[in-house]
Amino acid sequence: MILGADPPPVLETARLRLEPLTQADAADLFPIMSDAEVMAHWDVGEVDDPELVDRIVASQVAAMADGRALYWAIRLLEDGGFAGCCDLSEIDRWHRRAEVGFMLGRGAWGYGYAQEAMQAVVALAAAAGVRKLSARTHLGNRRSEAVLERLGFKPEGLLRGHVLRDGERRDCRLFGLLL
Repeated sequence: MILGADPPPVLETARLRLEPLTQADAADLFPIMSDAEVMAHWDVGEVDDPELVDRIVASQVAAMADGRALYWAIRLLEDGGFAGCCDLSEIDRWHRRAEVGFMLGRGAWGYGYAQEAMQAVVALAAAAGVRKLSARTHLGNRRSEAVLERLGFKPEGLLRGHVLRDGERRDCRLFGLLL
């Protein structure tokens, strides 16, 4: 399995270009992560500190350098606009599995970009020898669940009280896809 051995490849779809995430992308990611509606179904609430987003992106870039994960900036082919990001993380070479995730800004919702980007990521994972993908959503995040289901992911269980956010325990749904 070759995942994580080199920088992530650039992936192109009919409308999108997935480029390896760089530190410079933190500036584009900050407005998305500072949007309460976007962050409503994430492990953390909206982020109002651009330096925190810088640190988050720095840790993701470091994870790529260590071969532990692949992160991409999702850009529109037509104008290069930043739509969001996606990833292949928790890479387990022994068991040939990984986790996927995606986050899009509100302006990119409803166009099928998440599904299009994730189809490219799933195809890369399959070609690299991954045989099991997982994904996790917060209970009630029907939009993300619908994307996963259209990609062929199946519900695999409920993680009760899996996330502590704003002093409350939140349940998450676990999805899986055998490749």
